[in-house]
Amino acid sequence: MNSELINQLSGQLGANGLPYKIPIHPNLVHLTLGLFIIGIAFDLVGVLFPFDKVVFKYLAIPATRASFFDVGWYNMLAAAIVTFFTVAFGFYEIMLVESNPDIKSVWGFGEMETMLWHGVGGVFLLAAIVGMAIWRGFQRYVWRNDTSRQVQWRYLLFGLFIMFIMYLHGTLGAQLAAEFGVHNTAGNLLRLGQDPNTLLR
Repeated sequence: MNSELINQLSGQLGANGLPYKIPIHPNLVHLTLGLFIIGIAFDLVGVLFPFDKVVFKYLAIPATRASFFDVGWYNMLAAAIVTFFTVAFGFYEIMLVESNPDIKSVWGFGEMETMLWHGVGGVFLLAAIVGMAIWRGFQRYVWRNDTSRQVQWRYLLFGLFIMFIMYLHGTLGAQLAAEFGVHNTAGNLLRLGQDPNTLLR
């Protein structure tokens, strides 16, 4: 899709090549990351609760094991819902990119290769996070609803593996912004000689 057609379809594009001032995908990415990581972290604390109980008591924190599992479940559920929007905005914003085939990332990928791997990784992570939420729901309401420990160790280990994939996937996204300048609002404004702080006014 060429830039003239994009301008006709979406009106005047900003410095980031998008029809709005701030890219939405990176903000949703951080929301997905935060919800997922908090979900796994609280479930991990819930599993280790018998060991942590002394610390909570010493710090006078009125914590219960069930509360940690509640936070873990609701954060994982929210992560699964938000990630649909994260991936959808990612694909929308990636369609508006004008590729520069001459630049290579530090990993040796061109811009199109990086976008392709980032897109495929996004779909994989969406499926993994939704799968984790379903797995978590079964543990909470079906398999382990009569036990004090709601989650299995393999669920937590798989969650940690997904976090590692998120790290690799996020590095590809960071390369798109930093090395290729894809929808990098502040970087593009600086290249145009403008003050990025004007976006906040």
